[in-house]
Amino acid sequence: MFLLVGMVAGSEGIGRLPFENYGLSFRIGTIALVLILFDGGLNTSAAALKRYAAPAGVLATAGVVGTAALTGVAAHVLGFAWRPALLLGAIVSSTDAAAVFAVLRGSGIQLKRRVGVTLEAESGVNDPVAVFLTTTLIAPHTTAGHLGGEMLAQFGGGLVVGFAVGRGGGWLLRRIRLPASGLYPVLTLSLACLAFGAATLAHGSGFLAVYVAALVLGNGVLPYRAGVLRVHDSLGWLSQVGMFLVLGLLVFPSRLVSVLPIGLVLGLTLAFIARPAIVAVCLAPFRYPAREIAYVGWVGLRGAVPIVLAIIPLLAGVPEAQRLFNIVFVIVVVNAIVPGGTVAWVTRRLGMEADAPPPPRAGLDIDSREPMDGELLSFYVDETLAVAGCRISDLPIPEASAVTVVVRGRTLIAPKGATTLEVGDHVYVLTRAADLGVIELLFGRPEV
Repeated sequence: MFLLVGMVAGSEGIGRLPFENYGLSFRIGTIALVLILFDGGLNTSAAALKRYAAPAGVLATAGVVGTAALTGVAAHVLGFAWRPALLLGAIVSSTDAAAVFAVLRGSGIQLKRRVGVTLEAESGVNDPVAVFLTTTLIAPHTTAGHLGGEMLAQFGGGLVVGFAVGRGGGWLLRRIRLPASGLYPVLTLSLACLAFGAATLAHGSGFLAVYVAALVLGNGVLPYRAGVLRVHDSLGWLSQVGMFLVLGLLVFPSRLVSVLPIGLVLGLTLAFIARPAIVAVCLAPFRYPAREIAYVGWVGLRGAVPIVLAIIPLLAGVPEAQRLFNIVFVIVVVNAIVPGGTVAWVTRRLGMEADAPPPPRAGLDIDSREPMDGELLSFYVDETLAVAGCRISDLPIPEASAVTVVVRGRTLIAPKGATTLEVGDHVYVLTRAADLGVIELLFGRPEV
């Protein structure tokens, strides 16, 4: 939608805004991707990522190379010479973190944990390979040794710098005392910029460094966690909106007419053949069920990353770069409509929804600068729990713990001893570590 708004406002649209600054667009897109990846890393569980790191890593490396190769072959069959065909394949080879995070987290879909973590982790770390392939294919002369060394530098530099910034930033956040809580998101934003800049200067992947730094920070002690995460969530959404608007401004509809057939064929080939086939090969050794393989293959969403990568050949003066850019734009739009518009339906069709309770209509957080002796946990009351239908005064809740709020549909209930817990309630309990075992025996596992 925002790409369309940008096109309508652009040079050939109603707005007639003259805009064809590819250099500025590339920088805006880079900044936006940094903010989106940082937000994604802050909200990723390191424990879950560690468990599924191997399949996500294979998809982010071999999967990207394989997708680029198959798409390049399809482009060659359609009349492109081998080098521009493979360049086109490389540009659209990686899934887009902005698109994946937006669909999986913004649509209310609760995926099975393995599938959701695999998709998010892949989209968070596969950009370096696509960038590397794109820049390598633009270079006139490239050797196998140079390819291997460059790949190691990109991944090694990104991982080392990201981990260092994450650990150093966590140490700083635990010890520094800023005069206002609103300054903590400013500091974490600075850390994101530092990770990207330092890794780029070290010839590593800045995007990978940002994701790793956010992952380390988000899984450590983060002062005013709820507020910091809320700010970065807002910045992530604002970045997506701004990025797609700017990229829409770059597009001239009259230039799309001649490339529309090729773009449609390549977009459908990518969605129905290249991505599913490569995912099946990559995930086969990890014994994913056929339905999960099919789902991961289908939800390989492309977004602004390919369009940003398509600007690189334009800036480098590559022949046919303008045509490649227009074709990439058509592929992205096709991908947004075909896989992107059917994600919710496919999720239900393939049974990929997690067997989890619905999220509460209201949330409660405790925001503090440092860890407190106690935590606020949310529990869902289902029909299997013994507490369902019981009054709070009849429950053996430890002295140091208490039920603080009950969310029942659209109503917030201030619990008293006579309050009866009903199936479907979300119960917030303030407890300490010593009492957690008893609380979980009563209410089950806390909601995430």
